[in-house]
Formats: sequence, C-alpha cells, structure tokens
Amino acid sequence: MDDGSLDKTAELAKLAGAQVLVHPQNLGKGAALKTGFQAAKDSDIIITMDSDGQHVADEIPRLLEPLLNGDADVVNGSRYLNGNGDKETPAYRRVGQNVLDTATNISGKMNVTDSQSGFRAFAGHTIPVFRFHSHDYTIESEMLIEAAKAGLRIVEVEISATYGEETHHKQNPLKHGMSVLVRILQDMEFNRPLYYFTFPGLILVFVGMILGLKFFGEYLGGQMTTLLPTTLAALITILGTFMAFTGLILHSVSRMIWRVMGK
Repeated sequence: MDDGSLDKTAELAKLAGAQVLVHPQNLGKGAALKTGFQAAKDSDIIITMDSDGQHVADEIPRLLEPLLNGDADVVNGSRYLNGNGDKETPAYRRVGQNVLDTATNISGKMNVTDSQSGFRAFAGHTIPVFRFHSHDYTIESEMLIEAAKAGLRIVEVEISATYGEETHHKQNPLKHGMSVLVRILQDMEFNRPLYYFTFPGLILVFVGMILGLKFFGEYLGGQMTTLLPTTLAALITILGTFMAFTGLILHSVSRMIWRVMGK
C-alpha cells in the first residue's frame, strides 16, 4: 500500500511483481489500512507491517502460526513480550508506549504488551469488525480495542525490531503519542466510564472530604479565620460525587446499548 509516498518504492514494488495500491496523496496510516483491508476482503489471512524498515519479513511465519493452528483470530507482533525489546527501544519511546499500552488495555479490557505494533496478522473473518475511524497512527490502538470488544482471540508473538535514522515517524513522537492517548480516552469515555469518570470522581470525593474536615477543624480551632478553604473543599467533594454518578449512569447506558446490539 503506497500512501502518497514521494520516493520510488511503489515503482520498485511493481517491478518486483507486487500488486500496489496507491493513494495519490498522503491520507494517513488508518486510511491506508482501510484501503488495503477493503482490497483484501476475500483473503483468508492479512499481514500488516510498517514500511520504515523496523520489521523483519522473515518473522512472518511466527505471526501465521497461531492463525493456522486455530489458536487466534488476531496476532499482534510484540517487541516487548519477554522484555527483550526494552533495551533496543529508545527510552523516550518506551515511556510513551507504556502509557499507551495501559490506556489501550483498560479501554479494550485486554492485556497486550505492544499496542503500537504495526506488525500483525488477521484472519479473514475478522475484516468486518474494523471500522477504520482513525486515519492516523491511532489506528493501532483502535483496531486492538475493536477486536477485543468483538470477542476476537488476540495472541501476541515475540518479534524483533530495528531502529535507526530511517525508522522514525514523520510525526513528532510527542504529538503522535498525545493524539493516540486522546483518542483512547475518548473511546474510554463511552466504553469504560467507570475508569474515566467514577474512579477519578471517588478520588476527588475522598480528597475533598479530607481537606474539608481539616480546614473546618482549623476554623473551629481559631487557626483559620475564613470558611473559604472549607467551601472550596466542599465544591471538590460535590464535583467528585457528580463525576462518580455520571460514570455509573454512563456505565449502565453503555451496557444496555451493548446488550441491545447483541455484543
């Protein structure tokens, strides 16, 4: 899949005998995957891998094995399955990836070690599950979350990765990480409202009550001459209570919607 690249990759791939799909202009990774999946809709297995040179094509059989054995519907190539890739990955990337892994796992209620891996294998019957709402790199987390919500079996296999000057994203790493995290949180707002609203709300309630009792005690003891801090603590408690109940309500609505949809 050539997503509006400016080099000769597509031409060389065609000369090598590959069937190349081309976007006249760059539309983003999510859009490229959408086009590729649509073109491969009748395939038994789909393999995806990044074009930046970090993945090793000789490792494709590792991803195929769980599918061929009937043990998985989606296979995620992980650079960190056994902790072997942590040393090779630049530190700033790994810190950000840990945050994205955690958020993805919470939103999808799963346990993957490399949510941003582009090296994956999909059984053909999984194609209708993916909606490709994201057009950029947030597609990696989106696809895993959708697979998990659909009840697909996700298996990880260990892969290697090569990093260098030629293996960097065009997008600023911080901007990329923040965009992915924001998208995951937006998804979590509906799919995991207890994590998004209720738990933070309960923390605010606890903090507000502790501070309120402390400030009011100091006011009664003459150490404080105004009730303003106590009032602010009470407002924090009220806000936390509102957030907690909002999460509970959204959780109930979300479960009801999924039951109606037969999920």
